[in-house]
Amino acid sequence: MSQALQVVVAGHICFDVIPAFRGTQKTEISELFVPGKLLNMGGVKISTGGPVSNTGLGLSMLGINTRLMGKIGDDFFGEGVLELLRQRGAADGMIVVNGEETSYTIVIVPPGLDRIFLHNPGANNTFGADDIDYDLVQQAKLFHLGYPPLMKRLFANDGEQLIAIFKRVKALGVTTSLDMSLPDPASESGQVNWEKVLTGLLPYVDIYLPSVEETMFMIQRDALSQLHDKAHGGDPLLNLDMNVLPALGARLLAMGTKIAVLKAGLRGYYIRTADAGALASMGTALPTTVDNWANKELIEEGYNVPVAAATGSGDSSIAGFLAAYLNGLSIEQAIRTACVVGAQNVQVFDAVSGIKGWDETMVMAAGNMPKHKFPIDGDYWQWNAAQGNWVGKAQASTGA
Repeated sequence: MSQALQVVVAGHICFDVIPAFRGTQKTEISELFVPGKLLNMGGVKISTGGPVSNTGLGLSMLGINTRLMGKIGDDFFGEGVLELLRQRGAADGMIVVNGEETSYTIVIVPPGLDRIFLHNPGANNTFGADDIDYDLVQQAKLFHLGYPPLMKRLFANDGEQLIAIFKRVKALGVTTSLDMSLPDPASESGQVNWEKVLTGLLPYVDIYLPSVEETMFMIQRDALSQLHDKAHGGDPLLNLDMNVLPALGARLLAMGTKIAVLKAGLRGYYIRTADAGALASMGTALPTTVDNWANKELIEEGYNVPVAAATGSGDSSIAGFLAAYLNGLSIEQAIRTACVVGAQNVQVFDAVSGIKGWDETMVMAAGNMPKHKFPIDGDYWQWNAAQGNWVGKAQASTGA
C-alpha cells in the first residue's frame, strides 16, 4: 500500500482503565452495583482510548498511513498515553500542555450488560481549531475527527470551533469524516442545540459516522427516550425498529453530508448515500467507483461472535469502513469490513489489540462468520441474497 499520508485523525484521546469482571449472572445493573457491596474483580487492562487512538491506530493496523492529533496533560496519565502511543510509533502528534489533566475513562463492562463510562474530558476540553496542523492535513486524503460532544471548546457557541475546523479542511480540498459521542443529558454538552450544530456543520462533512443513538439524541431526542424506556436498563438498540433509519438517513443527507452511516451495535451498519454529483464533490478521497456508491441504502447485519467487551467497537468499525473506502472497495464491501473489524474488536477487552491486518480482515470478510439475525417488519427492506444485506426502498427507487 502507498506510503503517502492517507488519513489524519484528530479530536478526543484519553487513558482507559478497564477492570475485568469475574463471572456474574446479574441481568440488571442495579443488581450488580449496590452501595456498600464489595465486588471481587479480575485483572485490569490499560490502553489509550477515544477515536484518535481507537480509529487512528485501527487504521494504521489495517495498513493505512495515518497521523494522530490530540491533546493531553503533563501528568501520570499523559505519560501513559505517550508511552502506549510510542510503542506503536504514533506519539508525534500529541500536544502536551503543562498543568492540564489528561482525559481518562474508567470503563465498566459487566458481562451481558451495557457499558458504563466514568469519564474526565481533561485536556480535550481545550482542543480547538488552532490545535489542528492544517499543513499536515493538506497532505492527507481524508481528515477524521471524533467525539466533539466530549470536547467543550468544540461544542461551545453552537459548535463554532468545530464548524471552523471542517470548513477550513474542506477549503483545502480534503475529504472529511465525523464521529460523535453520546452526551450526558445533564451535562453542558447535553444542553447544546445539536440540531443547530449539525445544520451548520454537515455541509462540510462528507462522511457522517456516528451511532443511531447519538444521532437520535441530536435530532430525534423524544424517540430516543422512548427507546431507552423500552430497554429497562438493557441495550436500547436491541429494540430498535430499523424502519426509523430511512428518515434519519434522509435528514442527514438533506443537512448536507454525502455519505450517512449509522452504527447500530449488534444490529450492524446502516448507510445511505447521495447522488453521483454530490459524491463527486467530496474532495481528495472520492469513491473509486462513484456509480457503485451513489444513491445507496443498505443494512449490513452485525457478526455474532464471543464478546469480551465492546469498548471502542464503534471506533474500530469506523477504521474498518474508512480503510475499505480508501482501498477502493465497493460500498457493500465497506460496510461488511466495518462489521468485521467491529467483531474483531469486541473479542478483547481493550479497543485496538483485537484488530487484525488488512489481508486477514479481507479473509474474514469473505468467510461465513455467523451473524445476528433480527426481524425487520414491513416491506420497506428487501433481503438481497446475492450480497447478503438488506436493501432499502430509497435505493430501489433509483435503480442503483
